[in-house]
Amino acid sequence: MAKRNFVQTQPTNLSVAVNNKLKIKIDDLFQIEPLTGNQQKFFQLYNESKFIILHGVAGTGKTYIALYKAIEEILSKGKPKQKVVIVRSAVPSRDIGYLPGDEHEKTAVYEKPYIEICDSLFGKRDAYQRLTEQHNISFMNTSFVRGITLDDSIILVDECQNMTDMELNSIVTRVGQKSKIIFCGDFRQTDLYKKHEQSGLKKFMVIADMMPNAKTVEFYNEDIVRSELVKQYIVARNCYEDMYETN
Repeated sequence: MAKRNFVQTQPTNLSVAVNNKLKIKIDDLFQIEPLTGNQQKFFQLYNESKFIILHGVAGTGKTYIALYKAIEEILSKGKPKQKVVIVRSAVPSRDIGYLPGDEHEKTAVYEKPYIEICDSLFGKRDAYQRLTEQHNISFMNTSFVRGITLDDSIILVDECQNMTDMELNSIVTRVGQKSKIIFCGDFRQTDLYKKHEQSGLKKFMVIADMMPNAKTVEFYNEDIVRSELVKQYIVARNCYEDMYETN
């Protein structure tokens, strides 16, 4: 990004100056470089495809780099896309019972990872809030996608292993004109165990492979960047499952 200009002039309209100061801009975004070969592959594919699946083991930075590239495009001059739409299924890793509150209160807990990513990308604790106030980012639960069309958007479908076949189908058929969609997930990490509610990701990936413009980037153990401890654990767990567990 261009260097910040610290030369300031006294504005004639104080309210405009305050708004401009608070507004998140492209110059506020830290530059992120890919750390692995498959992260680099995604960076290269980002401008080439409107349908990308990032699939693979935990800790490989799939959601982080996807949200980074989406925000980078949204804030770029000319605004080829209007906003980032984050879509996630409200599926907990363990049943915690009824959640009180309205729609926003029920889903707020699922927004936390994206708040933390934005804090990291901008070095500002309120970056996500500012981006939502600027209408650059919105969060949506899969329960509310039917009946809408998402035009001029970058749609980030996260934790898609926790979505059924019909949920994934509903999301894809919402993609409108001049939009791009990115899926992040790993079918080995699904939290859907009920017989009538199974993950649709495996089937979805087979269908996507039949689409000429869809691209998939597979992330492996060597792509884990979260920490050395996490990498050792996931490698050991995958080794255990390969030896002792069968599908």
